[in-house]
Amino acid sequence: MDDLDARLRERLTAYRNGVVTQVAGPGPDRARYLLRRRRRMTAVAVVATAVALVVAPIVANAALRGDQNQPALAASVEPTAPPTSAPPTPTPTPTPAATTDAPKPPDGRISRAQLLAAHVDLPSWPSGPAEGGCATSKVRLRTSTTQTFVSELADDAFQYGDLDDDGAVETVAVVACRYGEASAKQVVAFDRDPDGRIVTVGRVVRTGDGFDDIRAVEIKGNGSVEVRVADIVPCCGTPTYLRREQVRTYRWDGERFDQTDGPTSFGKDPRLTDLRLSMTHERTEVPGSVARRKLTIVLTVTNAGPVDAPQIAIRGFDLETSGADWSKCDPTHAAETNNRACLLPGVPAGESRRYTFVQLVPSKTGADAQTRGFWVAHHDAQDREWPDLNREDNSVDLPFKL
Repeated sequence: MDDLDARLRERLTAYRNGVVTQVAGPGPDRARYLLRRRRRMTAVAVVATAVALVVAPIVANAALRGDQNQPALAASVEPTAPPTSAPPTPTPTPTPAATTDAPKPPDGRISRAQLLAAHVDLPSWPSGPAEGGCATSKVRLRTSTTQTFVSELADDAFQYGDLDDDGAVETVAVVACRYGEASAKQVVAFDRDPDGRIVTVGRVVRTGDGFDDIRAVEIKGNGSVEVRVADIVPCCGTPTYLRREQVRTYRWDGERFDQTDGPTSFGKDPRLTDLRLSMTHERTEVPGSVARRKLTIVLTVTNAGPVDAPQIAIRGFDLETSGADWSKCDPTHAAETNNRACLLPGVPAGESRRYTFVQLVPSKTGADAQTRGFWVAHHDAQDREWPDLNREDNSVDLPFKL
């Protein structure tokens, strides 16, 4: 140990002895506390000095370069805990890829039994008797019935197809409502909602929209609906051969069904013509008879067109016949109608035919006398009667009663 350390130790010993003898210190505990504090302060000072020595050249160097973008460094740095090894970053759980598939549409295939068991809303019925009496809200459909103003499920087969391009089928059925001998009809599309309930998509078409009957329905592969419609209902004594039919096509546009193909009206029936009837008459005495007189009637039939009438029938002869053109009448037809009608050869379009008929009538008018008249009708080669384009000029009346 050198002389400097020895001298220092001697002086410290002398100083401690002198102070201790004069001052009552706090004791060894206080001394140990002060020693630990001095050691901490010394360590802080050492660290601060080291940092200053490192930072100073850097700051000076930046100043010399004139680097204005260099961030300023702190003048002093607080001691920090030594870095510890951080735990590895956990790998995030992969998120499932979002699916773009839309929910599967409900199956709209509905059976007859299921539709009969449900309560459904129907589109409005055509104007007229059906509109005033046939229900449309929460209707429980019935099978075919003779009751009037009762909504029923027609006997037509159900049709199934994808009408709205959603990948699932819908159901098309014909519903009807009887208001007399005839019925109003509608072609209605049904589907199911997401809960499986039967709902009404809309009306494809109904009677009253330019026609009076629906004959058949078919769904095509492209989702269009073909409806065979008829201009009349063959009921109430109307023969079926008078019926005309058309096929009209309808498609769903997202809100309703619109017609996309086929005719939109029937127009005039090209099979019909316009017959016109005129008359002259004469009453004369019958020789040797006081009770009867002879009535001579001349009937002129004109075919105003546009088609030929293969045959014509004149009706109204309910009195005793006496001669003239009665021999031209078809005897079979006269027998079937009890001599009330005379079936005659036809009249081409644009031509006229005159017929003379003689009847014996009472000389005096009795209490049961009534107005007598005649009318003409168009018949085809099969003896079938056809309506006239203008019924107003098809008949004539005698100016007196018999």
